[in-house]
Amino acid sequence: MSYFAHETAVIDAGCHIGEGTKIWHFSHIMPGCQIGERCNIGQNVVISPEVVLGNNVKVQNNVSIYTGVICEDDVFLGPSMVFTNVMNPRSAVNRRDSYLQTRVGKGASIGANATIVCGHDIGAYAFIGAGAVVTKHVPPYALVVGNPARQIGWMSEFGHRLQFDTEGRATCPESGEQYALNNGNVNKIHE
Repeated sequence: MSYFAHETAVIDAGCHIGEGTKIWHFSHIMPGCQIGERCNIGQNVVISPEVVLGNNVKVQNNVSIYTGVICEDDVFLGPSMVFTNVMNPRSAVNRRDSYLQTRVGKGASIGANATIVCGHDIGAYAFIGAGAVVTKHVPPYALVVGNPARQIGWMSEFGHRLQFDTEGRATCPESGEQYALNNGNVNKIHE
């Protein structure tokens, strides 16, 4: 076995778990999951069938990742955050054929206790504040907070709020990388 699983973890047959991944106490990995390399799955996590996690995804304690979710590389899922997968659930109505897909882009972070309503994608390097309820698509590098979530700014790939000058340029204080804001979209400047 090229990954670590705590003795209390339940890993169903038919999963693919990448090298160097760690799965901690009382987590349940269901059939058909694709979990990349070097992921860290915290305590009491549920990963439903057919979920896809890229490489180096960090899943904190008490997270539920339901069928239809795809997380690209380097995604951070904060404690007790949750994804939904049906827009109009009812206990007495089987809607397993109605699951909506949610894609979380590379490097995005989702804060503690946030809820991502299904069918709404999170852009690369976006930052979802703690407790936010996402009810629409979130653009790359966006900082969103609240219920319902609203955008209040932009974030660098290192997780710092960007302050744009009058020419639409900003520099990450940690990495020194530069970003451009054009027509409501942020892009990293590659020189």
